[in-house]
Amino acid sequence: MGSILKTGLILAMLGGVAGCRDADVSRAASDPRPAATVSAQNTGDTRVAKEVFGHIPAASNQRSEPFGGYSRGCQAGAVQLPETGITWQAMRLSRNRNWAQPDTIDYVRDLSRFAATLPGWEGLYIGDMSQPRGGPMLTGHASHQTGLDIDVWMLPPDRLNLSAAERESLSSISMRRARGAYTNDNWTEQHMQLLRAAASDPRTARIFVFPGAKVAMCNWATGDRSWLNKIRPWYGHHYHFHVRLRCPEGASGCTNQAPPPPGDGCADAQSWVNNILNPPPPDPNATASPPRGPVTMASLPGQCLSVAQSQ
Repeated sequence: MGSILKTGLILAMLGGVAGCRDADVSRAASDPRPAATVSAQNTGDTRVAKEVFGHIPAASNQRSEPFGGYSRGCQAGAVQLPETGITWQAMRLSRNRNWAQPDTIDYVRDLSRFAATLPGWEGLYIGDMSQPRGGPMLTGHASHQTGLDIDVWMLPPDRLNLSAAERESLSSISMRRARGAYTNDNWTEQHMQLLRAAASDPRTARIFVFPGAKVAMCNWATGDRSWLNKIRPWYGHHYHFHVRLRCPEGASGCTNQAPPPPGDGCADAQSWVNNILNPPPPDPNATASPPRGPVTMASLPGQCLSVAQSQ
């Protein structure tokens, strides 16, 4: 009976998601704000992009739209996630990274409502999303540039009335053991239910989490395992999991990441674990990658100049 109820909750959440998507499409079509214009003026623009986007305090006055890819892009007309909602709180407010596209804001609302149905969870603590206009950040992430990435803390919220100071000092908790090969005692079935719900949402492109967590979910999952395809092992990601959404419908300037390979991905995750426990010897024929310089404005889509300059 318990598993049936949980499945019903997930399906109910996804039904609400579809309604939100329809609302977002119509909202974008009726948005009176101007669209970002394509510019060729950034072709030779050697300014370091993070120095341009990292100091802008507010969103552009443009129609909401992501441009480029997750690690080479920007966002127009971003929406700020309210600092506190009924079922979430935005953390590390001093970073000013609680901005995203409307679809992403709706996704946080939906997933946090589901989280609040889990025993011991009042909702979600939301970490970094994007800067007000996206683009490269002064510190930290290489991605999170188009308003379609969300870091969700692993720490189950027991209250949602944290002060601004508490949101700066409180830390999430690690879920890993043996350098990420296994989960530790902080890992619960509720974490897996939350990740299943997040991955089952049709807006989700993929979710990054440490390898031991993926293997644990592979061992736990029964019935339909298709959602596991979107759960991808990656370095770190044991204090939070990283949700990456698909480009919104009609966002022609947005570039989706290639879809994950077919299948549940469990064998690949086990390979990650095996390599953690028994690291392979270094490849004697490997060549060092040349150092990459900072991302320049010329490396971003032409619309990003308009986004940066919008008043």
